[in-house]
Amino acid sequence: MSKKTTARSKTSASKHAAKPERGVVMNGAEILVACLEREGVDTIFAYPGGASMHMHQALTKSKKIRTILPRHEQGGVFAAEGYARATGRAGVCMATSGPGATNLVTGIADAFLDSIPLVAITGQVPQHMIGKGAFQETDVFGMTLPVVKHNYLVMDINDIPRIVKEAFYIAQTGRPGPVLIDIPKNIQQAKTQPVFPSEIHLRGYDPVRHADDLELNELIGLIESHKEPMIYCGGGIISGDASAELLEFVERTQIPVATTLMGIGAFPETHPLSLKWLGMHGTVYANNAVNEADLLLAIGVRFDDRVTGKIEKFAEHGTIVHIDIDNSEINKNKVVRLPILSDVKYALGRLNQLLEKAGRKRVKSNFTRFRPWFDKIEAWREKYPFSFKDTEDVIQPQYAIHLLHEMTKGEAIITTGVGQHQMWAGQHYDFTEPRTFLTSAGLGSMGFGYPAAIGAKIARPDKQVIDIDGDGSFLMNVQELATAHIEGIAAKVMILNNQYLGMVVQWEDRFYKSNRGHTFLGDPRDLSRIYPDYVKMCEGFGVPCERVVHKKDLRAAIQRMLDAKETYVLDIMVPYTEHVLRMIPSNATYKDVIIEGREELEARSGL
Repeated sequence: MSKKTTARSKTSASKHAAKPERGVVMNGAEILVACLEREGVDTIFAYPGGASMHMHQALTKSKKIRTILPRHEQGGVFAAEGYARATGRAGVCMATSGPGATNLVTGIADAFLDSIPLVAITGQVPQHMIGKGAFQETDVFGMTLPVVKHNYLVMDINDIPRIVKEAFYIAQTGRPGPVLIDIPKNIQQAKTQPVFPSEIHLRGYDPVRHADDLELNELIGLIESHKEPMIYCGGGIISGDASAELLEFVERTQIPVATTLMGIGAFPETHPLSLKWLGMHGTVYANNAVNEADLLLAIGVRFDDRVTGKIEKFAEHGTIVHIDIDNSEINKNKVVRLPILSDVKYALGRLNQLLEKAGRKRVKSNFTRFRPWFDKIEAWREKYPFSFKDTEDVIQPQYAIHLLHEMTKGEAIITTGVGQHQMWAGQHYDFTEPRTFLTSAGLGSMGFGYPAAIGAKIARPDKQVIDIDGDGSFLMNVQELATAHIEGIAAKVMILNNQYLGMVVQWEDRFYKSNRGHTFLGDPRDLSRIYPDYVKMCEGFGVPCERVVHKKDLRAAIQRMLDAKETYVLDIMVPYTEHVLRMIPSNATYKDVIIEGREELEARSGL
């Protein structure tokens, strides 16, 4: 199955059993809201405008849907993503035409690259104005074609019930993804007696994929004939709800596991067979093991360049098996020995049944099956741990995350922005459950972290939700503090503030002789001043905030943040000179990993 279905509007093939609402005449906006209620939507992130006002009026009458008003459409779509990532259900957002719709595009693209179920609804100018350059008109249908699983331009009010039902079905089945529904204003205002479908069938779209026993038995045979196997798994395990099946499979086969950044939490990182995650800033031992394994089981992954580095050298000596639900990913980036097109939950569940039948019992400790291979991995693990320089007073960013993990017992939902803090969060916070590490991995969207935390907190009010962010990334959607404050959403923020675009600075240090190319975010006229002043900014939003400069004050400050019953910002000052290590340069191989820190780099290069 291709991730993208054929992009069409009202002509999408559908067979459905119809159930009319006898005697009830509704306008298009009211029909839309009724459809959302039928899909079980309880929250929508929606910013009104001229072309979407009718839909907002209809939302005010809903007793089932909570409408959250973000302070920017991008904040709304990222919040919808956070909701979806935390639950597995489609997040829903809405915006007006023109700039409102275009402000959603980054979040839609983000959901597309990370395979997140999302339904985005946009208002559009009236039908007779489409294509005539009307006020606030943009062709959002055409603009989003490359970054949606499917999209619709509604041309008939009677199509709304079918389209909405199709949209949620497409977004949440197979390989999940975003779906856009663009509704002209006159369609919202028109009236009809709606007919709601109870089921649908989309010709050419079959999201159910089940591996057959022949290829699964071949996979088991490969395990039996190899001595140094590895599992490399990704976000497909989480979106496929297959974490329990993966754990059982691992304990039956005794094969070590490395995840991608998107796969963090798919396998408990405290498990003895976990090597945490691999890739550019992953563990040395995970990268070594995956690349030197004689058998690599790639499950729910897409062989992303940040994982593989130079693709032709990735796992070049091993036999590769690829299990994925999306046929377009098979042999796309890496040609494999055994491709298996299947839902990963089914494939792993059936593999466990076959292993049980073959006498492979589940083992939870004392993993002895591949002992020489384990010993080799453990030697790498001992030699190359994630480490950082401890200090007396300066707060190292890694230490702040390590302390947060200790104080939350690893039980919080963590969101991040994009940059060094994102990598440190993945490195120094151990995740044991899926849907607890929410990050923009494929698109790498700065500004994602805090809106996503808002969405996650709405979805999981029982959990502590904390955005680990950078000062640059947080500032990009800082206006959503108003959303959290007004709506009473207790999503917390821990800013690792180094006054720079830290990841770009790291690359400048490594590859550009530390020449600064517009990466300083502070005030160049007063270097002693912390700028912007988040404490004062938060005061304007009515949000409590404190700044921490000294290490001795950090534990108590984190505790105050965790104890707060409302949103809370903790601004932690950290040195800009710190680098995220380990690091494999772009288009390099795992053998090119950078181990040394900035001090060693300066001493070696004379910077």
